[in-house]
Amino acid sequence: MTELLHRNDAYLKECDATVTDVGDSTVCLDRTVFYALGGGQPGDTGTLDWDGGRARIVDTRYGDDGAVNHIIEEGASLPPVGTSVTATLDWDRRYIHMRMHTAMHLLGSLIPYGVTGGNISARKSRLDFDTHEAIDKEDITRQLLELVEANKAVSCRWITDEELAAQPELVRTMSVQPPKGSGEVRLLEIEDIDLQPCGGTHLKTTGEVGSVRVSKVENKGKHNRRVNIVLDE
Repeated sequence: MTELLHRNDAYLKECDATVTDVGDSTVCLDRTVFYALGGGQPGDTGTLDWDGGRARIVDTRYGDDGAVNHIIEEGASLPPVGTSVTATLDWDRRYIHMRMHTAMHLLGSLIPYGVTGGNISARKSRLDFDTHEAIDKEDITRQLLELVEANKAVSCRWITDEELAAQPELVRTMSVQPPKGSGEVRLLEIEDIDLQPCGGTHLKTTGEVGSVRVSKVENKGKHNRRVNIVLDE
């Protein structure tokens, strides 16, 4: 199992680690700052450095038994098991994903319907809502900016599987349930705004989201509205 340093500090940009396994194009580490694809958030990219070598990490995915696979660019040399390495994020890309992910939680707090899907990218992000009601993009943009300007604290905490089961209202997603079985579930909390299970990387305050707006609202079915957001800076 890989120790996920970003769970406690999403602002870490690099870490020293030891190679625990090597595949055809993957490297597993005992600890990492890299976020693995999940919850609609893309896997991180960056570099892996060791004595006498360097390789580009082009994606990050979960492997077996909680291991994190750092996927290396085609044709690159790989460090052998036991090698001490430094893993460094493409920080600008990760930070945009953090801004987007926190903004999506703000968006979800404003639209009181179940969430049927979502996706995060640097260019645009989206949430799909289980409703046939019209959604006014200008009004939602205005409310989003108010929540950003309120500069509310963003933090994470853990609850037990049993505590989550006793509070089903915390789970907004209809198609995907939070992972259970480990005994505890990570919650994302935005002060006075949002509280729900989430394993993604987030900002420290809503003010860091910056300029965000709803770019489009799409009708994706009789009972599905897709709301797209973009960052303007």
